Amino acid sequence: MRHMLSSAVFAGFAAGLLCALLQYILVEPKILLAERYESGELVHFQGVPTAAAQADAMAKSMPGMEMSAAPAGLGHGEAEGSSPYRGALTVLFAVLTYCGYGLVLMGGIQIAEQIGIKLGLAQGVLWGLAGFAAFQLMPALGLQPDLPGTPSADLQARQVWWALTAACTAMGLWLLSYGHGLVQRAAGVALLAAPHVWGAPVLPEFAGVAPPELASAFAARSLGVGLITWMALGGMLVTLWHSEPAK
Repeated sequence: MRHMLSSAVFAGFAAGLLCALLQYILVEPKILLAERYESGELVHFQGVPTAAAQADAMAKSMPGMEMSAAPAGLGHGEAEGSSPYRGALTVLFAVLTYCGYGLVLMGGIQIAEQIGIKLGLAQGVLWGLAGFAAFQLMPALGLQPDLPGTPSADLQARQVWWALTAACTAMGLWLLSYGHGLVQRAAGVALLAAPHVWGAPVLPEFAGVAPPELASAFAARSLGVGLITWMALGGMLVTLWHSEPAK
């Protein structure tokens, strides 16, 4: 049990650090740029407003609060994006998230090996891909990664749909991979499709202040980071699990 937990936590910790690094390089610049649109510093199709216009936009976005105009040339990234506190929170969140994912994946690997399914490095990477599909890719078909300032549907409804989609996808992939007979495989396909037939909670119309090109780049990079991190997590997890525990 101790070796199982240590393998999951160590692999999750390493995967979380990798995720934080990739996010810092690929994703965070898009978030910082989107926050400049959200604050009113940048306006899509209208250029860059004056400092007074920026302060007015911020005041309108937060009624009852007075804000002074930002000095000319000072972007949001310079003011807040380089904060060590923000970077530390990003690393902490990524590490905790992937430690949790590592424990979930370790539980699945344990079940597989108890019924005689042996996993090597290649299979571990494939299991990582399955985790990516269950927790990120398939939910993103209905709830794409959103930039700051993008309106979205009710939070609780989105969380419930995400959890159901992840569970249905994980079970569906298991039945497709290890199920016996046509009935079990058909049930796997049905589980994969069920959340999307039901439909994710969405707003009746699109809205947002950031350019759609920025939103699409953010979504693509977020999923790309998730893909790489999940593959690394699966490979490291199986490798550590099959290594000799320290005595």
